[in-house]
Amino acid sequence: MKPDLLITTNGFKGTWPSIEYGAWLASTLETKITLLGVTENLNPAAIDDHHPLEDVFARAVGLFQQQGLAYNLEVQNGNAEDVIPRKAKQGNFITVLGPLGRPQIRRLIAGRSIRHLMEEIDQPILYVPEVRLPLNKLLICIGGLGYEVNAEHIAMQVAMKSRAQITLLHIVPPLDLDYPTSRTISRNWQHLTETDTPVGRSLRQALEIAKNDGLTADVKSRQGNVVEEILNEIKEGSYDLLCMGSPYSVSSLRQMYSPNVTAEIAESVACPVLTARYKRE
Repeated sequence: MKPDLLITTNGFKGTWPSIEYGAWLASTLETKITLLGVTENLNPAAIDDHHPLEDVFARAVGLFQQQGLAYNLEVQNGNAEDVIPRKAKQGNFITVLGPLGRPQIRRLIAGRSIRHLMEEIDQPILYVPEVRLPLNKLLICIGGLGYEVNAEHIAMQVAMKSRAQITLLHIVPPLDLDYPTSRTISRNWQHLTETDTPVGRSLRQALEIAKNDGLTADVKSRQGNVVEEILNEIKEGSYDLLCMGSPYSVSSLRQMYSPNVTAEIAESVACPVLTARYKRE
């Protein structure tokens, strides 16, 4: 069943790019929109005051109507970090998020909101700090363990509709565990598609899917720190959309000590980031 879009805002002006991009995505995928507004810190004494959410909703409705999109509106009270995951769990959604405008002191104490939301939301997430349209260049990060498959599937659909050029990227980290597969990858990192390794098979499969969809796709490999090399590739390639898997796909202790690469990237880049957990059959 095709997912609907859950576009979220707390009235902060920084969430507008996610609404604009979400409207474009809904039109591209021909799906419905639920616009969720979160009213935070509601003061009973100021209940009749004008709330920023009203202006955002009015602007969003105008945009949806202009593009002929099917939508419904919903407003809930509470903290966005609590309300959004709760609503996301109630349906088959791609949740579209933007920066919530948290004060720096709150970010230092509690961490960035996007990191918490990625932990709590099982469904695909599209984080939009800035609109990058038209969609011409799409970067898909291939880890080799298959955790990016669900996000890759959505990205391929979007690329096919937009006729975007796809780059498949794999980062070969410094060799920390010495076993045959890691040695093969390390020695052959510049031509991984020719290797019979998990990442080589994943790259070939993704290339085949893109080819069957009539898309233009190429493969790039980089060697070094994963976060740094992804950020370098984004900067050098000027991509319009980044697609990554989620560490929360991992059902082992590994996720307890490995860095959340996707969250670190989302916190550092301006382009939209699409992520989805891998769900085993």
